[in-house]
Amino acid sequence: MLIKKIDTFVLKTPLNAKTFYSSQAAFPERNSLLVRITTDDGLVGWGEGGQYGPAEPPESCIIDVLAPRLIGRRADQPVRVFEDLYSFCRDFGQKGTYIEALSAIDIALWDLWGKSLNRPVHALMGGAFRDKVAAYGTGCYYPDYFRDTPRMMAALAEEAQRYREAGLPAIKIKIGLLPIAQDIERVALVRDVLGPDTLIMVDANHAYNTAGAIRIGRALERFDVRWFEEPVPPEDRQGYRRVRDSIDVPIAGGECEYTRFGFRELLAEGCIDIAQPDLCCAGGFTEWQKILALTTAHGVMTVPHIWGSGIALAAALQALATAPLVPYTALGVPLQNEPMVEFDRTHNPLRDDLLIDNFTLVDGCLAVPGGPGLGVEVDPDQLARYTVRSRSA
Repeated sequence: MLIKKIDTFVLKTPLNAKTFYSSQAAFPERNSLLVRITTDDGLVGWGEGGQYGPAEPPESCIIDVLAPRLIGRRADQPVRVFEDLYSFCRDFGQKGTYIEALSAIDIALWDLWGKSLNRPVHALMGGAFRDKVAAYGTGCYYPDYFRDTPRMMAALAEEAQRYREAGLPAIKIKIGLLPIAQDIERVALVRDVLGPDTLIMVDANHAYNTAGAIRIGRALERFDVRWFEEPVPPEDRQGYRRVRDSIDVPIAGGECEYTRFGFRELLAEGCIDIAQPDLCCAGGFTEWQKILALTTAHGVMTVPHIWGSGIALAAALQALATAPLVPYTALGVPLQNEPMVEFDRTHNPLRDDLLIDNFTLVDGCLAVPGGPGLGVEVDPDQLARYTVRSRSA
């Protein structure tokens, strides 16, 4: 089973009136990069990367730089391939674009390996602890009319009510764009709408300096917030430690970190209570296994960040199936010792339309696909609809 062909697909879809803001920027479109690897015996594997920023740089890494090193290699050796390619690009690509490219390739190779054996990826990684994962909804972003406070707050209340009616057991709220007092009002409103039984988390997308993060973190304590995500910029590990030592809200982070080497430092320096590697950026399944070994050894729960298409979601579910309870108890409790899956609730056709069988929330959970490989298949008509550029090697 040798790699015969590699195709990349840059996907984009405008959001138009559904544009939203985090603390860092407006999101006028959703984009990602899919990679399709075909073997000499006709099997096809899918991977994803290029979702944080422009998809074109990792596309170029895959087609122009890495593909010549992949064509003709065995497709059922993803760990060896990753190590070889990482060693090749270590001097110039320890983080960022090259690791996104390696992540997409790695996910596609694990998908191929599973399909060749007629087994899901989670079986190849040692077996599943669960066949479904409780989901938390990421939402409560800022609308493009965030300067109109009454209108914004009314829309926020309606959004929170929709999530409650959908049966989501937990919601993650975006903060950091507005003054601290105003964001606390937003969190208070969501808590009031959801009631005491729905878990809530907040995500600042590294909006604060240390003093600001501590200030809002202490204010969040009264709302029973289950984690404070990316309170400070990812480079500021001392700030992470200071915030973690100063408030009684668990600290989550890691979506901007790469490979086991990056997470080794986050954990060793005591920065986080919840680790959030993104499989499409941090090194695919190969690095997921190593990161998970590090986090469990440190007693840290791992809840992967998920932002991309249905391929990214399928990959995360396969990975989460293999995550043990941290620590073990006879009954796992979501966000106490059992992970949840991020189920972004903003408008994203790449997540909701791209697959032949798309994911549906059932009793607050998403099912782990049980078919071979990732357990999902891309709808060719939807792929063509959202592809703005494709390349082959």
